[in-house]
Amino acid sequence: MIPTLELAQAAAALAKTGGARVARHIFLCCMSEKQACCSREAGVEAWGYLKKRLRELDLVGSAVQRTKADCLQICASGPIAVVWPDQVWYHSCSPAVLERIIQEHLIGGVPVEDFRLRAAP
Repeated sequence: MIPTLELAQAAAALAKTGGARVARHIFLCCMSEKQACCSREAGVEAWGYLKKRLRELDLVGSAVQRTKADCLQICASGPIAVVWPDQVWYHSCSPAVLERIIQEHLIGGVPVEDFRLRAAP
């Protein structure tokens, strides 16, 4: 059983992050132990950009949540991102691509087809 104090702390953290009211969640695989999908430098740059832009646009905790993933098991053409609950995967997530994903998908609701990753037939 989880102690009441710990549960209260978790509930307070959820309220603080706004996680209960976000519409979309973007996971970015950018700095894994394997570092197979992209270079560490590209991953660090992508993650830093995503965090900065979502804060600048005041989206974190109101409309969007973001998570740095260790590995999304797509070990090529990274950084890789996935947006939930839309189940849309993206490849080559440089800052320029992330800006399009933010504007067109996270804000506008329309996936960026140019960088969408689809499963092979």
